[in-house]
Amino acid sequence: MGNQSDYEKIEKAAKIRRTAGNIVLYFLLTIWALIVLFPFYWMVLTSVKSYGSYNAEHIPTFFTLSPTLQNYVDAFTTVSLGRYLANTLIFTVITTAIMLVVITLAAFAFARLDFKGKDIAFTLFLSLMMIPNELVVITNFATITNLGLRNTFTGLILPSVTSVFYIYLLRENFAQIPDELYYAAKVDGTSDLRYLRRVMIPICKPTLITIVILKVIECWNSYVWPRLITDDPDYFLVSNGIQEIRENGFGRENIPAMMAAVVVISLPLIILFLIFRKKIMAGVARGGTKG
Repeated sequence: MGNQSDYEKIEKAAKIRRTAGNIVLYFLLTIWALIVLFPFYWMVLTSVKSYGSYNAEHIPTFFTLSPTLQNYVDAFTTVSLGRYLANTLIFTVITTAIMLVVITLAAFAFARLDFKGKDIAFTLFLSLMMIPNELVVITNFATITNLGLRNTFTGLILPSVTSVFYIYLLRENFAQIPDELYYAAKVDGTSDLRYLRRVMIPICKPTLITIVILKVIECWNSYVWPRLITDDPDYFLVSNGIQEIRENGFGRENIPAMMAAVVVISLPLIILFLIFRKKIMAGVARGGTKG
């Protein structure tokens, strides 16, 4: 009886420690979540404050009793935000689709095909990641300008249709697929492209989805390249639109409307992440797993 009582005391103490540890853990996670989410809350809050009430605040308030949607109307009427969103959507979809084809074929070649100098070529290919982005931007700008592709969707899209990092990530995933599947497929007379389409792509689907989402976010938030290569409003992206607001003085004078534009621009990415968050985590986890 004494041993049983001691065991119950030890189990009870352990349960108390686990409960206390969970309380501390969830408290810290809650604090961290509030820190991370506060900028988004402040952005949305500012976007629903009226111009007058916002400018009358000597001390910023953390809520408003008279929200308004007029700022969202102003965001679309002051600049051509709708057109910029359409341009960004076209740029994002086309760039991501072309890049997906390019990196898939390149990763398959490095992971599965045997050709002379493959390891050296892959090493040299990875060394491109060491080149500063500023040098790449300068080279791309000179190339696109010399080709007469400024102020065109082609000029916007071409420099972004490949990525050394995404090829490396996908190549590592392809390399994890057992060689026996490939040899069995070749015995059955399956072509390399058919094997890629029917076997490798379905197996690595989480990683491909992750790459697509990351590329979409990259294109949607692209700023430096669109600012360099376009000065025609017909080809402006949302990043150009925000800058146009600032240059027109609208951003300094009407911060709530500018925040409304930022909310509209951010909303598609937030929805995309919420829908595919499990796929993203699965793809990242697979990318870091050797098997």
